[in-house]
Amino acid sequence: MVLRCVIVEDEPLAAEILAEYVEQTPFLMLTHICNDAIQALDVVRQNPVDVLFLDINLPKLNGLDFLKTLLHQPQVIITSAYHEFAVEGFDLQVIDYLLKPIEYSRFTKAVNKLLQPQRLSDVSAPAKPAPKSIRPYYFFTVNKRSVKIYLDEILFIESLKDSVAIVTKSKAYNTHYQLGELEELLRRDNFLRIHRSFLVAIDKIESFSAAEIEIGDRTLPIGRSHKAYVMERLGRQP
Repeated sequence: MVLRCVIVEDEPLAAEILAEYVEQTPFLMLTHICNDAIQALDVVRQNPVDVLFLDINLPKLNGLDFLKTLLHQPQVIITSAYHEFAVEGFDLQVIDYLLKPIEYSRFTKAVNKLLQPQRLSDVSAPAKPAPKSIRPYYFFTVNKRSVKIYLDEILFIESLKDSVAIVTKSKAYNTHYQLGELEELLRRDNFLRIHRSFLVAIDKIESFSAAEIEIGDRTLPIGRSHKAYVMERLGRQP
């Protein structure tokens, strides 16, 4: 599925950066760039829009007031230089709140939230019928590229010194996410935090004890503070 995006941004450089990020993300398609909310209002009313990248400090009508005028709000990611509007933004059900200057890795984290099943169900129907079964995946930033990784291929994720390794049967992908960020992203997708350094796919566990888990060709430790929860999730008393 490709999500149709509109950028609402009055700063040309900021709009250009966002447009480049959208272009680098395979599941996003940029349809319009608007330099004020009045123009954006016309675009949203006359065209199918799945995602708005919305600045707050806009001429004529600020971004949050613009959102309040919409009868049918698409998914919204705020892009702002001002952190003080974050609470009000989330009260308006925005997906994420990005503070400028925006790094591509942070942008990727935000747009991956758009792929969560409960959000995709609200997206306007595509021109062609979607397949009955879609393997869930996310795009992760690896060496400045967006790489599609299917969730059912991941064995475990390991926190390293300055990166995180997403390990599949065939390959390990290094990305600059934090392990806690991936835990939050994958919370509903069969993944379990077993240690401060490891997040594992439950259905890939081959055996386990109270102290360790075997998965693939690796034996991973179960952290002391995680033991009770891990045993509960795996159906065993600690």
